[in-house]
Amino acid sequence: MADLHGVSGQTQRPARPTPTTTNPSTTFLTRLHGNSPNSTRVIGFLTLIITGAVFLLLAGVTISTTVLGLIFFSPLLLISSPIWVPVGALLFVFAAGVLCFCGFGVVVAVALSWVYKYFTGSHPFGSDRVDYARTRIADTASQVKDYAREYGGYLQSKVKDAAPGA
Repeated sequence: MADLHGVSGQTQRPARPTPTTTNPSTTFLTRLHGNSPNSTRVIGFLTLIITGAVFLLLAGVTISTTVLGLIFFSPLLLISSPIWVPVGALLFVFAAGVLCFCGFGVVVAVALSWVYKYFTGSHPFGSDRVDYARTRIADTASQVKDYAREYGGYLQSKVKDAAPGA
């Protein structure tokens, strides 16, 4: 009876867990199924491939047309180059002049706008630096004036010592 209830010298071991049967092909398929793209991703990928192929085709056609155009029109350009070089130089100078004129016009307009805002008291960007520079210049001028007064009198007294009749 003692053996029936497990009172004997042997203790009962817990039951071993039964190993789950893991088939390598089923784990691969579950992983593959978990990472499979949905229909939106597939359509997006197909759209990307088709668009890339069309752009690649258009780039090839563009390059081919450019090369063929250069081949066919090179003799014409070579024959008429004495006309094209001066015309190109003239157009370049004209375009540069127009761009410079427009650029300087924009700069002048912005500068006048800034000066107007500064004198009307709107405090545009950088006005604090202008005020600081103005006070520094005024302080330096007053220091130079004081220095000149101080040492100007000194020099006059030295001149009187050197020439008492002067």
